[in-house]
Amino acid sequence: MVNFTQVELREMMGKKNNIRNVSLIAHLSHGKSTLTESLVAAAGMIRHEGDVEVPMADTHADVAQPAMSIRSAGTSLLYEMNNESFKSYKGERDGDQYLVNLIDSPGHTDFSSEVTTALRVTDGALLVIDAIEGVCMQTEAVLCQALNEMVRPILCVNKMDKLFPDLQVESANPESVGHKLFSGLQDEGAKPESMGERAYKILSNVVENSNEIMKAHGAERLGDVQVYPETSSVAFASGLHGWAFTIASFAKKYALKCGVDETKFAKRLWGDNFYDSAKKKWTRKNSGSDNCIRGFVRFCYNPIDTVLMACMNDNKGELWDLCQKLEVSLRDDEKDLTGMALVKCVMQTWLPASTALLEMMICHLPSPLEAQKYRVENLYEGPLDDKYAEAIKKCDPEGPLMLYVSKMVPASDVGRFFAFGRVFSGRIAAGMKVRVMGPSYVPGMETDLHVESVQRTIIWMGKKQCDVPDVPCGNTVGLIGLDACITKSATLTSEKEVVARPIRAMKLSVCPLMFVTINCKVPSESPKLVQGLKRLAMSDPVVLWSKVEPGTYTVAGVGELHLEICLKDLQEEFMDGVEVVSSPPVVSFRETICKSCDPVERMSRNKQIQCSLSVVARPLDENLVEAIEDGRLGPRTDHAVRSEILAKHGWDKDLGDNIWCFGPDAVGPNVIVNRCNNIIQNLELAKKVIVAGFEMVGKEGALAKEKLHGICFEVHNVNIHADEALKGTTAQLNKMVRTALIESQLAAKPRLLEPTYIVAIQCPKSALSTIYGILHQRNGSVYEEFVREGTMLHILKAYVPVYDSFGLSKAISAATSELVTPQCIFGYWSDMCSDPFQANAPAGQMVLDIRKRKKMGRPSFQK
Repeated sequence: MVNFTQVELREMMGKKNNIRNVSLIAHLSHGKSTLTESLVAAAGMIRHEGDVEVPMADTHADVAQPAMSIRSAGTSLLYEMNNESFKSYKGERDGDQYLVNLIDSPGHTDFSSEVTTALRVTDGALLVIDAIEGVCMQTEAVLCQALNEMVRPILCVNKMDKLFPDLQVESANPESVGHKLFSGLQDEGAKPESMGERAYKILSNVVENSNEIMKAHGAERLGDVQVYPETSSVAFASGLHGWAFTIASFAKKYALKCGVDETKFAKRLWGDNFYDSAKKKWTRKNSGSDNCIRGFVRFCYNPIDTVLMACMNDNKGELWDLCQKLEVSLRDDEKDLTGMALVKCVMQTWLPASTALLEMMICHLPSPLEAQKYRVENLYEGPLDDKYAEAIKKCDPEGPLMLYVSKMVPASDVGRFFAFGRVFSGRIAAGMKVRVMGPSYVPGMETDLHVESVQRTIIWMGKKQCDVPDVPCGNTVGLIGLDACITKSATLTSEKEVVARPIRAMKLSVCPLMFVTINCKVPSESPKLVQGLKRLAMSDPVVLWSKVEPGTYTVAGVGELHLEICLKDLQEEFMDGVEVVSSPPVVSFRETICKSCDPVERMSRNKQIQCSLSVVARPLDENLVEAIEDGRLGPRTDHAVRSEILAKHGWDKDLGDNIWCFGPDAVGPNVIVNRCNNIIQNLELAKKVIVAGFEMVGKEGALAKEKLHGICFEVHNVNIHADEALKGTTAQLNKMVRTALIESQLAAKPRLLEPTYIVAIQCPKSALSTIYGILHQRNGSVYEEFVREGTMLHILKAYVPVYDSFGLSKAISAATSELVTPQCIFGYWSDMCSDPFQANAPAGQMVLDIRKRKKMGRPSFQK
């Protein structure tokens, strides 16, 4: 390990060509956090007296998955490349030393929002996939998230140890899914070569399936985002044992040893390239001879297998001969090791994971200087020809400050938070006054706009936190002193840059689907609960809370596990152990309509005011709703882009300017549109009152006060005649607007929507009938089943109503002796396809249950 001084570190932060900002993304338990620890252990660290040690990843060891990461965690690593590694490197560089800003993110679907916060501030992603389990549901989800953020991926196929027979001898659980799957890969008495061929087919299948997703979702501006083992944008690793390799790393070894052309030889180590040792020739077809072996198997797999066999059989004589040939040197005490300890020592010395992975990141992922040229269109909300966009595009350290805070990180000081983000242009320094634009900020207005001073600027080196005087663009940074004005995310500029537009808000891939009601066991401690809830909401990108009545609050989260973690953190981290009582989780529903209604007219008259309003409610096209939810269409969307999207869905282009509001919360999948033919008197007042009413109704629909989904309210006529006395009658106007909107919803054939999970399950054949039975009990329907190629692994995909999903993971895990754990991800909002006003219909019964819980009484058209 090389140590660096703080001065050297600061110098590195200014070399934009030599910076890599990388997220580690993966499906649950595919091993990315273990790989991260390998990188941190081997990379260069800074020497600094005031360092504070911090954990690499926030984990919970007492939840469903042992030591599962639940929050993204960032660190910076310093790595020095050697001259041999640079032979095939084509990019610009400033010396041999590189700064890698690495963020490890959770793999569980409930914590996908943490992946989003990591991807926003990085330019590349290391996608980690279990060699046996292959591409899973969350693998595809996080990969699509990365591509949507214009983040370039590379691939690491992990858990390679599962593909070597000798390493399975010490399996802790011979009944485990991985062990059974591996056993099914081989025939009794299979030769090492045949096992190598089977291993190759499994690895090739992982690469091909990953590339299918990359090809389908990659943006044109990113170019070809597919990965190719022969060009070494794919690594093969065993994070558990700390070793990894790329095709290039083996080609380099053979080039030095045998004098072959490194580039040409690398191409022969992947694909249908076979070497016939008897004829000493390469061929594109396997002759079937024992001497004709695939290049990857002969020159990569078999040498590893030979070393592993010697280690596990404790054949020290053969092992020392191999080590001498491979130029692997061991200390005397290391030579006394046996079994798995010896395997780790030899393999980490021969094929260190840190070298393969860090060099792959450096050679195949973009620098900030390169990435921001094509990412600026996705990042900046303002004109792409203004000085802020230009500074971001050029990654200009002398340009105006443009910094995006993607998340708030709890500090060791109780109640304090770091603002964690990325500097896209300019530089941020301790003591600097910054203009903070929150998610609700609208240019030209003061809402969610603050000016604050940055107290300290910090970075994380390995597992330690240290202060730096300033941080230039292209780097990630932690800021202290802004937790009073940033709740979740924000854009920062210097105080004087008053015309800068914000960086586009992140679009989270998950949303709160369920909530619990909580209160303090001791009522007098309720003030601590409010403070704790504020801190919890600040620490989590997606969690929401609200007041029900004095002392009682709701906390909304993505799923059961997310809520479980939230409540645990609330009590232990943010309330200093104060005991909280919570209700069982309750599912959130949505309200929609399935036809257009006739105009609904409402009037309000008294001595001071005369007002009338005519409203029509009609369903929004599903594709338009999707465009709103994924962030392509919203209040800040460029005029031309908005018109283009609306035109594709049958709207008049000019109507884009007539959308008064998206909602609820100004970004939801409902709109209110001005369709008045006449000139509106008191336009600004009318718009203000109608938008306020729309926001309220959007949050509490007519059926059961659930949020609205996919409704367009058209204002066809509005008349307001007022004098100065109108100032005291806003409440009457609000009531009139709400009544008109509610009645139009009720007149447009309202329907109740329930959230539906997509459930992905990987299991051996023996567990199929049990799992089918459990899914059937929970109103689940399997829509896809197949066997993963090259394995005995059965893949099931099913739809399960979230309402029926409580305890599903525990039930399946218990029924399969903890061999199988399903993954649930939100799929869609499903129409309950029944009349919500019929008490004996499923939707009607659900409406009654919700209204009863909310103490609303029975529904009717008059309420």
